[in-house]
Amino acid sequence: MKMESYSLGSHTFQSRLIIGSGKYESFEQNLACAEASGAEMVTVALRRTKLDGPPGTRLLDVVSPDRFTILPNTAGCFTAEDAITTARLGRELLNTDLVKLEVIGDERTLFPDVAATLEAAKILVDDGFTVLPYITDDPVSCQRLEAMGCPAVMPLAAPIGSGLGIRNPANLRIILETVQVPVIVDAGVGTASDAAVAMELGATAVLMNTGIAGAKDPLKMATAMKHAVEAGRLAYEAGRMPRRLYANASSPLDGVASF
Repeated sequence: MKMESYSLGSHTFQSRLIIGSGKYESFEQNLACAEASGAEMVTVALRRTKLDGPPGTRLLDVVSPDRFTILPNTAGCFTAEDAITTARLGRELLNTDLVKLEVIGDERTLFPDVAATLEAAKILVDDGFTVLPYITDDPVSCQRLEAMGCPAVMPLAAPIGSGLGIRNPANLRIILETVQVPVIVDAGVGTASDAAVAMELGATAVLMNTGIAGAKDPLKMATAMKHAVEAGRLAYEAGRMPRRLYANASSPLDGVASF
């Protein structure tokens, strides 16, 4: 089924699933999962991915920019300065204005450093980047990122690589109600039902890496995630029935036959 498109700056997508490029057994497995997931965009950690070297030995020789939109990210950066430098390097290497901004504040949880993320986002937006910031599920931070010109916000569902699913759906609902830009749930998705819940809440898209790469069968999980994201979006657009405390008969009670 063809999904309604959405835009991130000047970039338009139909697939609402974005996948990563880490922890796969091979570039070929990464490619197979990207294809099975239906993703149009693949994120690449600039500080951890080998982008130079002989042809055939690089990720982008297999997961080609001719086929996927490559979203460079600043994973591994712990200061605003490092993230800004890394983003500018990515722009030079990949000829793109897109950047997934990550400024980590804690090595154990990999939670973002909110103050440093806001600082780096402001500079990069002013520098012409399309900044997609990884941020906590804090509505105020998301509102500030939107106000400074980020075309989307990417609140975490749970710590990166944890697979815990959405830990605070109430905060996500508040974010969705208080920002106008696309909300992309990033990090913590462990299985297909987590992705479906995010989409049913109204998220524009979901970004994941370990949820697929860390599965026993990554290819099957990529397929499951594709269907979950599509099903969750359709359910959101359809609108769920009201929750009721008591039963409500499925068939009319008027005119019930008496025996």
